Amino acid sequence: MPKSYSPSLKFQVTMEVISEDKSAAQVARTYDVHPNTVRNWVKRFKENGSEVFAKNGEVKELEQRIRELEQLLGQKEREIAVLKNFIGSKN
Repeated sequence: MPKSYSPSLKFQVTMEVISEDKSAAQVARTYDVHPNTVRNWVKRFKENGSEVFAKNGEVKELEQRIRELEQLLGQKEREIAVLKNFIGSKN
C-alpha cells in the first residue's frame, strides 16, 4: 500500500521545490519522499494551482455541474441499454 501524505506536507514540499531553487531529488531526500512523488506533486500544483485563487463558490458550482452531467450520462447509458435490449429482442 502506498504511503499517504498530508496536504500540508505536500504543499510545503512543493513550495520548496518551486521557490527555493532546489531539485525535487534534494527536497525528496530531506522529507524521505520518493523524488517521482515530489515531481508529481509539483506538476499537479502547476496544473491545478489556479483553483487556489478561484472565487469561493466557483469550484463548488463546477463540481455540482459535473455531478449533474454524470447523472445525465448514467441516464442516457440506461436508455441506450434498454433500446439495445428492445432491438435485440425483435430479431
